[in-house]
Amino acid sequence: MAVRIRLKRMGRKNRPFFRICAFDAREERDGRSIEQLGTYDPMEKEESKKVVLKRERIEYWLSVGAKPSETVGSILKKNKIPFKK
Repeated sequence: MAVRIRLKRMGRKNRPFFRICAFDAREERDGRSIEQLGTYDPMEKEESKKVVLKRERIEYWLSVGAKPSETVGSILKKNKIPFKK
């Protein structure tokens, strides 16, 4: 099973909120996730609350071969979590 780490859109119209989740690669964007790994709130003013990550679980999924999406990759890079492209 190929696993991708990507964003799952939550929130409401004009107020997006995303969960960072591990998905089977064939699952749709807002479909069933394997595990929730954090949150991303682009509208949050306070930087410390904008991104909340479960660092150990993200590192685990990356170690077993999960590939982050482009957007999640940039979030991981900003939070200094190393990964292979």
